[in-house]
Formats: sequence, C-alpha cells, structure tokens
Amino acid sequence: MNNKQSLLDSLQQSRERVLALVNSLSAQQTQVPYLPGINPPIWELGHAAFFFERFILQNLDGVPSYNPDLDDVWDSFELAHEDRWQEGLFPDKPDTLRYFDDTFNKVKRRIETKPLTDSDLYLYKYAIFHLNMHIESMVWARQSLGYAPPPYSHTHAAVESNKPTSSIDVEVPAGRYRIGMPAESKHFATDDFCFDNEKPGFVVELKAFNISKTLVSNAQYLDFIKAGGYENDQYWSMAGLKWRNSNSARHPLFWKKENGIWLERHFDQWLPVQAELPFKHVSYWEAQAYCKFAGRRLPSEFEWEVAALGNQEQGAFNKFPWGNTMETHRVDMDSTHLARLPVTSLPEGDSPFGCRQMIGTLWEWTDSLFFPYDGFSVDMYPFMSTLQFGDHKVVRGGSCATSSMLIRGTYRQAYTPDRNDVFVGFRTCAL
Repeated sequence: MNNKQSLLDSLQQSRERVLALVNSLSAQQTQVPYLPGINPPIWELGHAAFFFERFILQNLDGVPSYNPDLDDVWDSFELAHEDRWQEGLFPDKPDTLRYFDDTFNKVKRRIETKPLTDSDLYLYKYAIFHLNMHIESMVWARQSLGYAPPPYSHTHAAVESNKPTSSIDVEVPAGRYRIGMPAESKHFATDDFCFDNEKPGFVVELKAFNISKTLVSNAQYLDFIKAGGYENDQYWSMAGLKWRNSNSARHPLFWKKENGIWLERHFDQWLPVQAELPFKHVSYWEAQAYCKFAGRRLPSEFEWEVAALGNQEQGAFNKFPWGNTMETHRVDMDSTHLARLPVTSLPEGDSPFGCRQMIGTLWEWTDSLFFPYDGFSVDMYPFMSTLQFGDHKVVRGGSCATSSMLIRGTYRQAYTPDRNDVFVGFRTCAL
C-alpha cells in the first residue's frame, strides 16, 4: 500500500466490505439492542466516515465538516458508548450512506490528484486501517447478534471429526530475539507502517520454552468441560472465580447442550461442536482455568512473538512467519473461513519453529498486561493505545475476521480479560 494505485485498491476494497456488511442487514437488524461489545451499525458507518474527514480532509486541507452539528455524534471520544443507542441521535441509513459516500469520494479524488508525500501516505494508511478495525468489529457484532455471516465469507461443509486432536509442542531455543518493529523505523516510513504500541523495537533474552504447535481445539476444551472444569474452583484464580460467578458461566459463550450433544452458534446457525476446530470466544479467565486443568500456561507476549517470527538479534527481520509480505493463501483472515478450518490446517503459514495459524484464525491470549515499550511515544491518533494500558491483556496474531492488510507479527491488540465475544482463542506452553 505504498503507491497511489495500491492505496486506491485498499480504499475501494474496504469501502465495498463496509457497504456489504451494512446493506446486507434488514431495517430491523440495524436497530440492534444494547450490548457492551458492539456498536449500532449505522453509527459505526458514520464514525468511519468521520475519521477520514477529520484526519485527512480537515487535517490536510481544512475542508469544512459535512455536517458540523454531527461531529460530536460521530466522534467516539465525545459520545459515550452507551449513549449511541439514543433514538434520533444520528441520521438514518440513507443519509449516513450519503455522508459515507461523499467523504470517500473526496478522499479518493485527493489520492488521485495530489502528490503522495510520506506524511500523507501515513495518514491514508492510518485511516484505512482504522476503517478495517471497524470492519472486524462489525463482523463480530453479527456473531454476537446471531446474524448471517458476512456476505463475502466462504461456506464450509462439515469437518470430519474422527478423533480428537492432541497437543504437540515445538521447542523454541534460548536466545536473544528482536521484539516489535525495528527501532530505526521512521515515523512516516512508507514500507514499515506500524502503530505506536509496536515501537520502538528492542532485544529480549529468553530462556528456552515449549509451546503448542496448534491452537487449543474444541476437543481439548471439551476435556476440561467433561472433567467439571467450570464447577471446580481449584482451576480458577480469584479474579477468574469472580468473573465465572458474576456471569453464571457454566459453559463457553455461544455453546449449549441438547440431547447430550454440544452445539455452538456460528452466526445464525447452531452446529455440532466439531473436535478439530479451534476453540473460540473464550475469556482470558477461561483460558487461564483451562491451563491450570491441563498443567500448562499461557505464553507471554514476547514468547508468542518469538514463536511466531523467530527474529534473532543477528539476522533478517520478518514481519510474518514466512517473510515480509502478507500472503493471504497462508491464513484464515478477511472473513473467508471464519475459523471453520481444523487447527492442523494451513501448514503453509507455519512459523520458523513449526507453530501453525499464528497469523489469523483467532486472536490469541497471552499472559501479558498491555503496557508501552520503553521509549514509547504517542502517534497522531492519541487514543490508539493509551486508553488500554495497564488493565488489558495482550492478544496477538489477528483473527479470521481481521483484515489481512492490517496485521503483522508485531501487531499488539488488547482486550479486557472478560472479553469473549471477539474471535479469540489461545495456545499453551509447557510449565
């Protein structure tokens, strides 16, 4: 995404996906009930347009607002989350679509007609990537609400479940490894874009450790359930017990048992739980309890990044397990397979140590709190990271609902440990 054509292609692809997500909803479906983890889809559409308008059209050219009376409505830091459900607060779908189209057409013309400076390129990328974060949140909202999958996703026949998957570890040797984006990266570099929380890179010395080759599967997590994992207090930390009890959690979110068979809701369908598929929609507390049951632990975020990329202190630096260019045939991203492939699938995406599906499929919990790296400085959007520091856990790798243009192995996302509505899973390490 380093020239005008690639920018225009990324902008158009993002636009098409947002419109597909919104236009595939009925009028009734756009009137969503309040849930802490989602936004009203029409508000989300207007917010996405507002970001482009504020950070590109206004910031670079001083273009006046499309409707100044609505600036505070579309601004996520002016309008509290719970207030976005107020009736009549923002325009209806047709008016919001007109705002969205007007803004995107202006941005498109700007890219086509103005010189592409490094600073402008950085802002274009930032705005496009921000839009793709909201594409992902609109996808998990469909899952939370029981709506149909995104119209551009693939469908899959039932996976054969002949035998449970078993955990196989790979060994990561002790050594000095590079973490984060290189410290020498320029703020406006055109070929190494990253967010502020990935910088500045540094070297960490790690002891050898063993980490699971694959994500925890449904079969493995079913062992925890069958052993009474949700009822046995010894597997749960104090905070985990508080979460379990306050939520009356006795099984995973989106699971239920009927006639002795476990089912999981995949968007608008209830399907039998299939052993080889990755276990998803899991809170940090559930992942922690499973680890206690299994005699395992979650990796630290540094261990996770080293297992995924293997960037040694001396040697080439790679942003992906296979190199420095995203290759979508290696991953489950862009709402293609929606985590309906077995945990043993996609060997072409293996890390240098043999770990599978570390990019895409599911965000992966780590045991690390989200803090800035030493030398951290805030980027142009001051709220990208700072609001999450200190009380969020780091997740890594992206998910099936994440846009592939967004992710690197150094990318850091953060969720509060109670989040289980997003497409998140985990893999474990030996003690």
